Amino acid sequence: MMQKRPQPLARDAMAYVLAGGRGSRLKELTDRRAKPAVYFGGKARIIDFALSNALNSGIRRIGVATQYKAHSLIRHLQRGWNFLRPERNESFDVLPASQRVSETQWYEGTADAVFQNIDIIEPYGPEYMVILAGDHIYKMDYELMLQQHVDSGADVTIGCMEVPRAEATGFGVMHVDATDEVIAFVEKPADPPGIPGNEDFALASMGIYVFHTKFLMDILRRDAGDPHSSRDFGKDIIPYIVSNGKAVAHRFARSCVRSDFESTPYWRDVGTLDAYWQANIDLTDIVPELDIYDKSWPIWTYSEITPPAKFVHDDEGRRGSAISSLVAGDCIISGSSLFKSLLFTGVRANSYSRLEGAVILPKVQIGRHARLTNVIIDHGVVIPEGLIVGEDPEMDARRFRRSEEGVCLITQPMIDKLGMTV
Repeated sequence: MMQKRPQPLARDAMAYVLAGGRGSRLKELTDRRAKPAVYFGGKARIIDFALSNALNSGIRRIGVATQYKAHSLIRHLQRGWNFLRPERNESFDVLPASQRVSETQWYEGTADAVFQNIDIIEPYGPEYMVILAGDHIYKMDYELMLQQHVDSGADVTIGCMEVPRAEATGFGVMHVDATDEVIAFVEKPADPPGIPGNEDFALASMGIYVFHTKFLMDILRRDAGDPHSSRDFGKDIIPYIVSNGKAVAHRFARSCVRSDFESTPYWRDVGTLDAYWQANIDLTDIVPELDIYDKSWPIWTYSEITPPAKFVHDDEGRRGSAISSLVAGDCIISGSSLFKSLLFTGVRANSYSRLEGAVILPKVQIGRHARLTNVIIDHGVVIPEGLIVGEDPEMDARRFRRSEEGVCLITQPMIDKLGMTV
């Protein structure tokens, strides 16, 4: 076990979060917002996990690169992450693709999203850069990864997960030697290389990288001058360093933050409707795999000032109740029954309605007698009285976005096409 230094390395690091992704596999959920801005867990947004990890790790300089439909993301960052103060040597920069390098050039790739902002990063003088994806759900202490980076003398340290080889075909996979030095990087291999001594598993890249800042800037400038580069960390920067420098894998299990209730390292890419729905519904388990109640590693977010949730009516068939469910503030469960559901802020569920396996985003109104099973309901949707979803697959598929696993995404335009009385 590595010993922590008296002076945390995180104090001299900057976290740079790549949050420009569209997240097209989330379908209509990302029609109006970037994937990192999608709601998660009852109160937070997806990006809050990477940002909270950075803050909890002791990093006080943070930059967030945005691009696709960034308004809701930028608004969330301004409201929820405006507490870092320059007078305390802290900083929080939101960095849209502002055509700083060329008047016609947006961010061409993940590496370009850092390169275009070198003139903003360098004056802060961070010794280390922690490059993060802004669209994954996990808890991780980056200080431990920084320590390994320094101790190993690596040019880049790459965050990796151990996954069964059969499941690694959709990832970038690190082929490592016995010391975890990366000897080859393979993108979505048909036959992933196994881990030495544990050949049934492979090391999949998490899209988390640690560099010495000067080395990173030099390599980005070199890459920017290569006309054949796609300006991407996974496709260009990392393979170049593997071939010409020293890349080392950092295993997520070494720095994953776990409470007493979390038995295994937890990391999720909630990039499909099914994965997004499942990760939210998993939180309703008696002992969920992800402990969001762990006060030693809080998930920071914009927290609205709201009244408490309220449950009313106690008549047969009209009882405000919630079993194995998470209900945020300003929700009123008025004679509605909930089972294994997660409700964000400001939901109104009216009499005789029944929700099971429902992920309901903020400000949704559920009409009387509605029965909704295995659904995701987008922000602000008004569900008509008597609407039934989750009981007739063919009808569901005609009216809504139905996933491979039978989860229905419901948006207001879909409701409007039904022509039902609200």
